[in-house]
Amino acid sequence: MSLVKRCRHSRTGGLPTLLVGALALVTTLTGGPATAAEQATLHELATAQGKYFGSATDNPELPDAAYAAVLGSEFGQITPGNSMKWDTTEPAQGQFNFAKGDVITDFAQQHGQTVRGHTLVWHSQLPGWVGALPPAQVEAAMTNHVTEEATHYRGAVSAWDVVNEPFNEDGTFRTSPFYTAMGSDYIAKALRAAHAADPEAKLYVNDYNIEGLGAKSDAMYALVSELLAEGVPLDGVGMQAHLAVQYGFPYQMQANMQRFADLGLDVAVTELDVRMQLPADSAKTATQSSYYRQVTEACLAVERCVGITVWDYTDKYSWVPSTFPGQGAANLYDENLLPKPAYSAVRTALGGDDGGEGGEPGALKAQYRSSDSSSGDNQIKPGLQLVNTGDTAADLSDVTVRYWFTSGNGASTYGTWCDWSPIGCSTVTHRVAAASTPKAGADHYLEVGFTGGSLPPGATTGEIQLRLSKTDWSNFDESDDYSHGSGTSYADADRIAVYVGGELVWGIEP
Repeated sequence: MSLVKRCRHSRTGGLPTLLVGALALVTTLTGGPATAAEQATLHELATAQGKYFGSATDNPELPDAAYAAVLGSEFGQITPGNSMKWDTTEPAQGQFNFAKGDVITDFAQQHGQTVRGHTLVWHSQLPGWVGALPPAQVEAAMTNHVTEEATHYRGAVSAWDVVNEPFNEDGTFRTSPFYTAMGSDYIAKALRAAHAADPEAKLYVNDYNIEGLGAKSDAMYALVSELLAEGVPLDGVGMQAHLAVQYGFPYQMQANMQRFADLGLDVAVTELDVRMQLPADSAKTATQSSYYRQVTEACLAVERCVGITVWDYTDKYSWVPSTFPGQGAANLYDENLLPKPAYSAVRTALGGDDGGEGGEPGALKAQYRSSDSSSGDNQIKPGLQLVNTGDTAADLSDVTVRYWFTSGNGASTYGTWCDWSPIGCSTVTHRVAAASTPKAGADHYLEVGFTGGSLPPGATTGEIQLRLSKTDWSNFDESDDYSHGSGTSYADADRIAVYVGGELVWGIEP
């Protein structure tokens, strides 16, 4: 997805050393989550798994007593959205003001929370004087800023997003006053300055759209590999994770996290939210819950993923509507500070009870890619694969998958084929059936099953190349088919349903 960041950023690196201390009661919120005495908080559940669970916040929100009560009790880590950025902390050269950030660190100290500093060097939210400097003066100004701010918060901030969003979408370096003056060396210089000012803080490079495998995450991987080889102090990579239900889930997020972990780096999900086109409906809400759950599960599966921060926990203070007109409902709590199904999905993924709401059952998910660039020819060619995200093997003989489409004009009988699969097409069954209740985009479905076999935890079936046609070979119109997509790389597909023993465990039926 293309994402233009404006407001905030998040992160605290390394495992928190403090659990939530004096827990504020949340019973003042009718219908809100129970107190910690009755139900473990998200952070307590995460801590039991060796992680933290946090939220971004901002100064204008803290006077809201009901909001602050949940922030101080449910989350063990906080990230200031704007109060530590350059335009706030050094509005005029050499004149520093840390008052707003101090309010955040004071709140965290009072509630036993860790703080992720955000952010020391970023191309955005810079005071005008930085961009007006001659290039020869930028390095000294950057080093001074990093030194002064990291020194001021030494001991109060456990981790820093030292450099934020250094890359364009294609993996090239983003133009900024720092890149113009120093090239990509500005990143190493900023990290060294931060380490000199606060040797105990965890230091990160943070960016968006690097959650899955792709050009941008490859660029980040190359950068941090080079920094480590040069001995630059670097502790981790922050993956922002501003997701949207209208886009696919990040491709192989867990595998991407693991490759950074294999370099000896921590990984953190720093700014998680899942937005949607408004109005919200049950299908979008189910997809949102699924995305939140999958992010949580990916982090849990990677030992060096240290935790998750949501980009504020409530829709009441979300940055999304003002940045993406017509979109919103991106957070775990609604505008009335009531938990949404996504909250329950996260709780369940962390090992808690589901509170009777939301969550996606089962441990199998479907991934899809289109194998045919034409949506108007005489064949439908879905590529499918199943992934076992659970901790026990799945018996494939109990599994069926449904891909919905519209028949259009022509014959009402079909031929189906499996052209290739690493598990062997002889083990794959396939047929077309009419939907019992035809709906727009879905009057028939291709049902795929298996004659046997077992799918171990964390494994995938690999690609199953499928094909169907009408017996008279007349054309389809796939443009509005419920399960059809145009993506040519495998991505999670919530409009393809997976059933185990006849029970829906993945996807949204039409």
